[in-house]
Amino acid sequence: MGKVAFLFPGQGSQYVGMGKDLYDAYPEARDIYDRAEEILELPLKKISFEGPEELLKQTQYTQPAIFVHSVVVGHLLRQNGIEPDGAAGHSLGEYTALVCAGALSFEDALRLVKIRAELMQHSGEKNPGTMAAVLGASAEQVEEICAEARSAGVVQPANFNAPGQIVISGSLEGVHRAMELVKERGIGKVRELVVSGAFHSPLMKDALSGLVVALDDVTIRPARFPVYSNVEARPVQDPDHIRELLKQQLLSPVRWVSIIRNMIEDGYDEFYEVGPGKVLQGLQKRINREYPCKAVGTVEALSRLTVESEV
Repeated sequence: MGKVAFLFPGQGSQYVGMGKDLYDAYPEARDIYDRAEEILELPLKKISFEGPEELLKQTQYTQPAIFVHSVVVGHLLRQNGIEPDGAAGHSLGEYTALVCAGALSFEDALRLVKIRAELMQHSGEKNPGTMAAVLGASAEQVEEICAEARSAGVVQPANFNAPGQIVISGSLEGVHRAMELVKERGIGKVRELVVSGAFHSPLMKDALSGLVVALDDVTIRPARFPVYSNVEARPVQDPDHIRELLKQQLLSPVRWVSIIRNMIEDGYDEFYEVGPGKVLQGLQKRINREYPCKAVGTVEALSRLTVESEV
């Protein structure tokens, strides 16, 4: 028998209208959204369901919106009899994976996500930086270019998303120099991303101290099943180890390619993207086409799965 993996998306998967159909269709979804609004003291439903996009794209709103949507979908999947044997989450998604595994309570994780999102937004405003996607270059080539571009400013790989798709992050000068080097060497295409800060880079260090305090103050329980961490790309269930990895995650690269390859090696063969959008489904195709990922984020997608499981 193979194993089921839940994959939770991170920032960049949001879209206006996300979750509205779930909220209208399922009482459980309504409960989770209503509880989230009480904890956040934010009009999360209005921002998620109606936008405007400019507001939803702000880190302090994007992260809670994606987190809550993903928690709802995860809950509904399990109600439909689809239980995960393991999980992973891309950046922010790691918090959702830990809720799914019972390591963090929904309420605690939501408070952490709110604090993390606000700190990242402020850090981005205080230490302006940017990110860029490098397409078609190897991990080694990107590492070398970042090392060379550091003479201009901070820059490092931030997300190893798929073979030939690596995101770099850092100061404007550092990232722009790295982009020039990619073009000069002709090793791939490069495009700057519209982000509010240099995520997964040392420029986020102002956000780290506040997050460390919040993480030290929260109860983390042993995970019911393995969660593959962004930092090590390996399964973790021990509470102290989880806490330490969440602290490191903010400044460290997301090793998504290694996570998926390690999961496949460990016997996972059924993958679900749990939350808004289809970003992880797209990455999965590039990492290993033989193990497709089903994107589940809408009532329609959930209904399709239920019909499939009954056939």
